[in-house]
Amino acid sequence: MKLPSVLVGVPCCAIVGFGLFGFAKNGDQKTKVAPVVPVVTVPDKVTYAENVAPILDKHCTKCHHDDAVAPFSLVGYDNAKRQSAMVANSASDKRMPPWKAVHGYGDFLDENRLTDTDIAILKKWAETGSNRGDAAKEPKPQVFNPTWELGTPDIVLQASKPFKLEAEGDDVYRNFVFDLHNTEPVYVTAMDVKPGNKQVVHHVIGFLDARGRSVTLEKNNKDGQEGYTTSGGGIGVPPSGALGGWAPGVTVRKTPAGTAFVVQPGTKIVMQVHYHKDGKEETDQTKLGLYTTKVKPERQMDIYWCAQHFFKIPVGAADQEVTWQDTMPADATIYYVMPHMHLLGKSMKAKVIKDDGTEVPLVFVDHWDFNWQLIYALKEPLKVKKGWKLAVEAHYDNSDDNPYKTDRPVTWGEQTTDEMALLVVGYTAERPITIQQMIQQKLKDGFRRGGQ
Repeated sequence: MKLPSVLVGVPCCAIVGFGLFGFAKNGDQKTKVAPVVPVVTVPDKVTYAENVAPILDKHCTKCHHDDAVAPFSLVGYDNAKRQSAMVANSASDKRMPPWKAVHGYGDFLDENRLTDTDIAILKKWAETGSNRGDAAKEPKPQVFNPTWELGTPDIVLQASKPFKLEAEGDDVYRNFVFDLHNTEPVYVTAMDVKPGNKQVVHHVIGFLDARGRSVTLEKNNKDGQEGYTTSGGGIGVPPSGALGGWAPGVTVRKTPAGTAFVVQPGTKIVMQVHYHKDGKEETDQTKLGLYTTKVKPERQMDIYWCAQHFFKIPVGAADQEVTWQDTMPADATIYYVMPHMHLLGKSMKAKVIKDDGTEVPLVFVDHWDFNWQLIYALKEPLKVKKGWKLAVEAHYDNSDDNPYKTDRPVTWGEQTTDEMALLVVGYTAERPITIQQMIQQKLKDGFRRGGQ
């Protein structure tokens, strides 16, 4: 049962949500014990200058400013007032900001989450006339850096010609293939992106393709433009790794000291750009920037693909559960996680189970949104031992409640109309865990069907 935690509309009061009472034994007596509920205090008079602007500047304007990917600006009083009702509704529905991980289940860097107090303030401001207050008390105007966040990259990759995007239709996942032509390993410590057209670039992921099979897909492309298009489920071939992801507002960081991604000679870099059409023909020439080091890392940053390939989501299933466990084939340190499903996904929860049964939360996305697939970087790296389990539980909806329902049972596949049950784990180990090791370990564990 979901319990209301905030009621808005009573001036300058402490607003407390309702909860169920639990029972605790006190000798032979049972005593009602009220759960601890956060207190939300809203000022008598909510103004833009003192209450709203600090919230918007902290959580919203990184994306919502002029010439950014968001459809409108929230910089300055006039812009904020114009959108006050929409901001309040989006905040109340937890649609914005697009932080999907449940607070308290895992601890992450850059957690962009509104508090109950923030939401109450935004709602009251919209409902009480959106007053400005004393303009002299407004925060200083923000300056948005148009250049690279970490300075000029060592390597910049981009297509030789702008990519042409049609005005209407579904979102496009375009994969641009690059070769560094390196004869020695390249050690990458950070990746950044400069979208060529901020109106249509939704997010970007940098994949590695050690076998170079993406080149064949590009050669077989018949639309006359560089790169090739996939469904969004992947790059069309099994990637050998990834350099990270970018979305508007993301904080670019270097890998921890002594670590780096390694691009071996012959490995292709595949820049996947997710385009969201805006109703008119557009072009884009996005740049992928790589920061490198000459120093060989003590540990190679790598990707572990924790996946369940064997499941089936029946027609009409409103809450199909898919579960799986991977036994870690080596000691490792986990730095980030990224849940991945397609359009039938509802939720995904992941944890580590130690030898003694102790559980360590990793991440819980309780309202999956295919359009907001985020990478969650742990505040403190998690050391895991060989033999510990990565346990994942995912839920899917193929019923009439889902506008993306299908008229067929759905299994694993690359197309958006197929599904995936995947947790991407960024880690380091004494030696990178190979795909062969992952498969061998799954054979030992037994491939267990996750859905019927």
